[in-house]
Amino acid sequence: MAEDALLVASGLGRRFGGLAAVDAVSIELHVGQIHAVIGTNGAGKSTLVNMLSGELAPTAGSVRFAGHDVTRWAQPRRARAGLGRSYQRTTIFNEFSVLENCRLAAQAREPRPWTFWERAAKDARSLAAAQAALDAAGLAPVAARTAGTLSHGAKRQLEIAMCLATAPKALLLDEPLAGMGIEESGRMLALLDTLRPGHAILLVEHDMDAVFRVADRITVMVNGRVIASDVPEKIRVDPAVREAYLGDDH
Repeated sequence: MAEDALLVASGLGRRFGGLAAVDAVSIELHVGQIHAVIGTNGAGKSTLVNMLSGELAPTAGSVRFAGHDVTRWAQPRRARAGLGRSYQRTTIFNEFSVLENCRLAAQAREPRPWTFWERAAKDARSLAAAQAALDAAGLAPVAARTAGTLSHGAKRQLEIAMCLATAPKALLLDEPLAGMGIEESGRMLALLDTLRPGHAILLVEHDMDAVFRVADRITVMVNGRVIASDVPEKIRVDPAVREAYLGDDH
């Protein structure tokens, strides 16, 4: 299936001194699918996402995105090529409006020199991209709100909207449900469902009920290595996964 994949990571590894944080991990992302990565703390999930996004260079392996070898591309170049990501901790500008947060994200994708007679905040292209992203994320009604006044769940939605404002082809989402209640989690999962058809989505998440509800494929990591990667129905009954991670509740 690699020929149909938007993103292909092959044999990725990252060592920190004598510690192999990620060891020979291969993964594919396809448009129209949510691929979840699960594992206990220290399994290497965030290190993997950092290598896929270009924020951390691998010590082994390669990454291809949209037909290009991007292994040595820095994060800004990958972002401009269509690889967006969110973080475990919110990275919004609390003092700016919701719309302005998205506009700044859209402007960052296509920076251009601004002349003294043209205000960046009035750029029609970035404003249109920001408004479309807020519509997609369900935040258009609060576009004028100061971002810092949003609920925790709405701030996480705003982070995804900021990703969408950069016109990504793939989304790398690092624990977007962290700290959410049941209602907020439900809204986030509904948002992911709406984004699925036009994007390839990698979801790192600890909420197993959410993962099994939304994922098309699940990769399980333990101590930096993949122990299983399959559709949810097979992951649920995999003996090695149950022993290492899921326990008897699933």
